Amino acid sequence: MAELPLPQSLTVHAASRVLEVGYSDGQTFRIPFELMRVYSPSAEVQGHGPGQEVLQTGKRNVTIVNIEQVGNYAIKPFFSDGHESGLFTWNYLYELGQNQDALWAEYLARLQAAGVDRDTPMPEKAGGSCGTGGCGSSAGADSAAAPASSAGGCGSGSCGCGS
Repeated sequence: MAELPLPQSLTVHAASRVLEVGYSDGQTFRIPFELMRVYSPSAEVQGHGPGQEVLQTGKRNVTIVNIEQVGNYAIKPFFSDGHESGLFTWNYLYELGQNQDALWAEYLARLQAAGVDRDTPMPEKAGGSCGTGGCGSSAGADSAAAPASSAGGCGSGSCGCGS
């Protein structure tokens, strides 16, 4: 099994709404917040099983208002729309960065098939929802953090909704 690259740098670019992640193999990815939000590994987005994915819309202008490190394997971004239940492992961020062109094309095709666009508001859900809530902090200026030196994890995300 090939050694996976380790994260070396993490920078939130608030004005351009991208997360820049540098890895030990020399790769640096600039991942748009919108792409992260629509491909969040949370159960709220991915569902609790195959075929239960929820198409995300209205996320073009989403921002990241805070990021917490989770152990040595992931980050937990807090998005401006209240979504905060996705754990983005270093490996999952690498995959998002490496495959973002194909993921964008897939997302746009799913939107077209559903007859909606990137700016269509998400429909209101009845009852409770996974990962709703907010964060009172702000990332108004670019900020950088050096992640821990080890990586790993599953990229599965989590959901606090108990279902």
